[in-house]
Amino acid sequence: MKVLFIGGTGLISIACSELALQRGMDLTILNRSVSTKHSLPQGASGLICDIHAEPEKLRDLLQGQHFDVVVDWIAYTAEDIERDIRLFGGKTGQFIFISSASAYQKPPAHYLITEQTPLENPFWQYSRDKIASEKRLMEEYRKNGFPVTIIRPSLTYGLSQIPLVMGSWSHPYTSIERIKRGQQVIVPGDGSSLWVLTWNGDFAKGLVGLFGRQDAIGEAFHITSDEVLTWDQIYQEVGRALGIAPNIVHIPSDLIAAYSERAVGSLIGDKANSVVFDNSKIKRFVPQFVCEVSWAEGVRRAIAWHEADPVRQGIDAESNQLWDTILAAYARAFPG
Repeated sequence: MKVLFIGGTGLISIACSELALQRGMDLTILNRSVSTKHSLPQGASGLICDIHAEPEKLRDLLQGQHFDVVVDWIAYTAEDIERDIRLFGGKTGQFIFISSASAYQKPPAHYLITEQTPLENPFWQYSRDKIASEKRLMEEYRKNGFPVTIIRPSLTYGLSQIPLVMGSWSHPYTSIERIKRGQQVIVPGDGSSLWVLTWNGDFAKGLVGLFGRQDAIGEAFHITSDEVLTWDQIYQEVGRALGIAPNIVHIPSDLIAAYSERAVGSLIGDKANSVVFDNSKIKRFVPQFVCEVSWAEGVRRAIAWHEADPVRQGIDAESNQLWDTILAAYARAFPG
């Protein structure tokens, strides 16, 4: 099977690249720089082009080629989708768009999320752009047969990420350092909202299992773990991995968002809401999809990876300052 990944060395996509190669697929990874090419998984071919800046160059590079599957990991807007339709119409048997589970209705009308849950997020532009992209692709599928499959990941992580609700994505060890020092860490609300964390290698089994499935054309899937935890339980498991009880402070999401514009989308428009995913659809299409890595196991792996090399233990000073500012504001509002 001939597969093209647009992007393919990110946190989620690298696990999918590795699994595709393990299964004997002919994988080409398109990246924008030579330096990224050096980090390609062994066995993958590299193609150098910036799809956002040089779509016509890519059209020339793809001249005469046809792929069984194309996966675009870095399309975010309807404009990106228009480009992809032009580039890959007639050049692939299946085009997979990586959307987001944050596109689902916020706040949800029902706690259980299925692929039929409405797509509506008034809080986060990122999510609205994904929704618009999905709509355009499905329109092209219905009108012209464009062979799209839509994937909606939720919070997916791996060795290099420790995905806490009030954490630093660029420097995940920042929250670990706070816990180890006994500093306060913020958990939004009362800590009882439900969330799902998915190990990237488990996600890969669902995604790669859909490659080449003609019955998946015109369909949407979320691919997540079935393990559901409260945010308090998520932080407490981090503490167990460190042997230290985290010093949790519960702060209303609205107060957090008053100090962090980013939190309006990523918190109020996403992680502040309880979500439980019904994965029966992906399991029906890919019976071998089973999530094997629990949060307890995954977070221990991720912490060990960070602590194996001091270079990986960078601290986000800006986030630390923001969290301390929010904690101080909460203390003023509720003295004593």
